[in-house]
Parts: sequence; C-alpha cells; structure tokens
Amino acid sequence: MKLLFLSLALPLIAEDLHHKAFVFDAHVHMINRQFYKGGDIGERVQDGQVDLPRAKEGGIDAMFFSLFVEEQYYPARYETKHVLRLLDLARRQVAANKDKIEFAYSAADVTRIAKTGRIAAVLDLEGGYDLDGDLGVLRELYHAGFRVMQLPAHNWANAFAESCCSKSLFGGLNEHGKEVVREMNRLGMLINVAHASEKTVRDVLAVSTRPVMATHSGLKRFNNIPRTMSDELVKELAAKGGVIGFQAGCEFHHRPMFDYRTAQAGKAFWDTTSVEKQPRDMSIVEVDALVKNHHPMVGLDAPDSVRCTVDQWLAPVEAVIQLAGEDYVALGSDLDGGPTFPIGIRDVRDFPKITEAMQRRGWSEARIRKFLGGNVLRVFAAATR
Repeated sequence: MKLLFLSLALPLIAEDLHHKAFVFDAHVHMINRQFYKGGDIGERVQDGQVDLPRAKEGGIDAMFFSLFVEEQYYPARYETKHVLRLLDLARRQVAANKDKIEFAYSAADVTRIAKTGRIAAVLDLEGGYDLDGDLGVLRELYHAGFRVMQLPAHNWANAFAESCCSKSLFGGLNEHGKEVVREMNRLGMLINVAHASEKTVRDVLAVSTRPVMATHSGLKRFNNIPRTMSDELVKELAAKGGVIGFQAGCEFHHRPMFDYRTAQAGKAFWDTTSVEKQPRDMSIVEVDALVKNHHPMVGLDAPDSVRCTVDQWLAPVEAVIQLAGEDYVALGSDLDGGPTFPIGIRDVRDFPKITEAMQRRGWSEARIRKFLGGNVLRVFAAATR
C-alpha cells in the first residue's frame, strides 16, 4: 500500500498531464478552409494545422471555434452576409460530426460536453460583424449562438472601435462603441480585444462591467509591433479579471521570425493597403475567388535559425506571470490563422510538447492546468453568466 501511495504521488509525465488536463484553446480557425476548399472538419487532412482528428490527438477539449471574416469582404459591405454563410456551414459541419464536437453556449455546456470526450465548440467571430456596429445585428448573432466576438474589425477600421493596425479615425471607442460594449455585457458575450489599439482596450476596460480577453496576442517587450500588448496594458487587463491568450507562432514573440516573414512578404502581416484599392463593386463571388487561396492559413517553411524554440515561446508567458500572475495567461493558438510554430511543432498534434517545456521549466501542475484551459473557462464563465 505504501508503494502504491508513493507512485500516485509522483508528478505526471508531460504527455499524461497534457491529456489529463482540460485544454481550452482560445482561438482556432475552423470552417473557413472548408468554405473555400470543401471537405469536412471531421476528416484528417495532410496540410493545414488543425482538423478534429488531429485536435483530439493534441489534447484539445474545448475551443473558441473562430469564424473569420477577412477584410476583402468589407469594401463592398459583405461582412454580415459572410458571417451568415460561415455560420450556416459551421452548423452543418458540427451536426455532421456530432459524435466528435458540439456547440457550447455557456461554461456549464463546455464542461458537460468535454466530459463526454467530445470537443466543446464556442462560436467566435473574428473580423467585422457589421462595420457600423448595428446592435440589432449583434443581438441576432447572439441568438444565433455566438458567445465570443472581436470588437475591432480585424486590422481594418470600423465605425465604433479602433483597430491596432488601421488609420485612427476617432481614437479608441466612440460613443457607439461604448454602447456595443454595454450590449455585449448585457447579452453575456465575451469581448475579444485582440487586434484592438491600446486606446481601444483601455476604453473597453473602463466601460465593461465584465472581464475581457485578448485571445491571441503577445508582449511588446519581446516584439514591439501593433499586434502585441505593453506591460502596462497587460496589468490593466488582468486587474479587471481579463486574460491574454498567446498566439502559437514565433512571429509575435521572436523578432528574427517576424523580420524574416516581413522580408518574404514585402510587408507586415497586418498590412491591408491592397484591400483599400479593391474595387467596391466586386460581387461576393469575386471576393470569394480573391481570398480562396488564403486558406488554410499556415506559417512559413522558415529555417530553424529564425524560428523560436518552445522555451523561447514560453518566455513572454512567464513575463506576464511575473507581471500579473498565473491566472491571466492562456493558450490562444490561432491554428490555421497563419502561425509559424516553434521548432519541433508540426501542428496541433504536437501541443503536448508545450506542456513538456512548461514542466521542464519548473511550472507547477496547477499553473500548467490554468494556462492550458482553466483561465479561459473562468473568463468565459464570468463574461457569459
């Protein structure tokens, strides 16, 4: 009996800990690939970074099931129509894979579904739901099942919340933006401030009565770009109970990879100047053809000399823990959203290697479990209860 007791007291090895932990990824691009290329989310594919079989192999129990409305749909004002088209496909694909995945509309749903061995999918919108911020459209999307929504229109300007990466029109939130925040609070929707300007984030924190989240971001002291957050802003986010999710690519956290990617593309990855020149009379079918080959969005086949290691990727996470505490960090991978993974990670299947690195760096099991999913569940519950 004593030997049995001692064996049970030993810490779990990383692979076992990862698969026993509740893993809730705060940003996974789903459906866009299938919208343009066909196929089924339940089928294993050889390219891209995620599908349901690989997600389970990577230990994913829940995800913000992110539908992405790209900037190319904005000039002709197709953004709301495209949301509805993606939502229709999401419903059909999830229904076809009901043995593997189910939509969750509350934290209780997430917990219930995960206990069955299926993936809990929280409908999340990245990009503009309506560039004018129509509250009626917002309410209808809530009733349609969305529980997480990005406030800015990705890297584009909308009429109520300033993006980090577009020309400032009014700075931060205007009065209507504050109304949008209050209505999302009232409905019980988690506000995602990823891609928002620092002024916008501060305005949201001043108005919102519920915690908010930056689902896939990084820290400016590791890479000072518009898509990352300053130490001061992270502390303000955490002080209101919010969480910062860390994008799984090296670009946000490792300057050599960012510089390499920028040199390869000839522009920063948030640059939308080409979209600004797009004809405004394009049909939606023409826009579909324009963006079809963007998907699935994967990282670069970059040399190891510019990619980060998993330990380097964890450095900004640990910096935020030192700044604000271990209750305010999370995984927000951005799978199929373009991250170039650290050395040794091919796709979602290799996420247990992140847990291995955390354990090797002396993280407690409690801290690992918070980062992998506990903190996302907490902020989601607080925002939607």
